[in-house]
Amino acid sequence: MTENFERQELQDRLNLIESMIAEGRRKTERWGWTFVLWGVAYYVAIFWASLGHSNWAWPVTMITACAATGVLSSIKSRNRPGTQTGNAIGSVWIAVGISMFMLFMSLGMSGRMDQHIMMAGISAMLGTANAASGLILKWKMQFACAVVWWAITVYACFGKGNALTIAFLAAIFFCQIVFGIYAMICDARRRQQYGNQGAAHA
Repeated sequence: MTENFERQELQDRLNLIESMIAEGRRKTERWGWTFVLWGVAYYVAIFWASLGHSNWAWPVTMITACAATGVLSSIKSRNRPGTQTGNAIGSVWIAVGISMFMLFMSLGMSGRMDQHIMMAGISAMLGTANAASGLILKWKMQFACAVVWWAITVYACFGKGNALTIAFLAAIFFCQIVFGIYAMICDARRRQQYGNQGAAHA
């Protein structure tokens, strides 16, 4: 009797953990648009900085992207209760976002923005955030994005010239824009299959 009870309790705990992970992944899929938005923001900042070598390209673009993210997320988050897993993932991204903002705003305004430092810094931080999210959610696709970002981090320390720039731009395309679109497609399919009430709230 006790053994059956313990087995059932263990199964209930495993089911709860699985439902929390599934809900965390669903929440990440709902936020796929932020990956696309920030991927485009990186392209804008890089293009602007390369045109005029402006120290303001990164600070202005990042502030604009932060404001857009804040407005859009407040609209999309209405009437959606948070979950523990979702809040944990959100905290990881907020912490990384603040770190990136402080680093690149300071480097941009000081005029000490070196291409290799910038690419290595962005890639390392995005690798950290994607890895944490991918591990928490057990999402291989997101962890694969982390591996790509870490590879770019290493390459930025040793690579030179156009090849490095192309590799960095490709990483933005695949790990931000393509992954974001993939997440949005997953979210759209889930909504179509189960409707807006299909997500279980853990």
